[in-house]
Amino acid sequence: MTASELKSSQETGESGKDLFLRPFHQSLPMQLMAAREEVMLRFRPHLHAHGLTDQQWRIIRALMEVESREILDLSDVCGIHPASLSRILPKLDAAGIINRRTNKADQRRVIVTIAQKGRTLFNQLAPESERLYSSIASDIGYDLLDEAYDVLERMIEALRTKRRAPKESLAE
Repeated sequence: MTASELKSSQETGESGKDLFLRPFHQSLPMQLMAAREEVMLRFRPHLHAHGLTDQQWRIIRALMEVESREILDLSDVCGIHPASLSRILPKLDAAGIINRRTNKADQRRVIVTIAQKGRTLFNQLAPESERLYSSIASDIGYDLLDEAYDVLERMIEALRTKRRAPKESLAE
């Protein structure tokens, strides 16, 4: 059932079922999770061989692109809940992969940076990661991969914009 067919059946009640909900295999969250899992099945052995989890690698990747990040920004960029991040960061810090320090202007805020050991680890993993990206592109086609990036970026932006839009005033 396509999205437009589902909308039509919901409006007219033509599905003949008590609940008007798309089939489970067409659940957007489930399809996104399934796609993510298929991709990560290729990356996990590589990460695990270096003693890293998916989340730890996302943190390293995010920190390699900037000088530093505050924890809430790092949480948002990596898609890791702040409570989970607060359990992961001490392990990475103890391993010498990252550095944490408090913000001088506001002691409640913590700044995270990549340490030299983290940079070295990143440089060790990057070539194989790029090879895995190339393998995925080869398997599904470079055009489809580019299209997937484009669609996902547009979808994320549209949903973020909608979520962050100010609520209309009830007084209006």
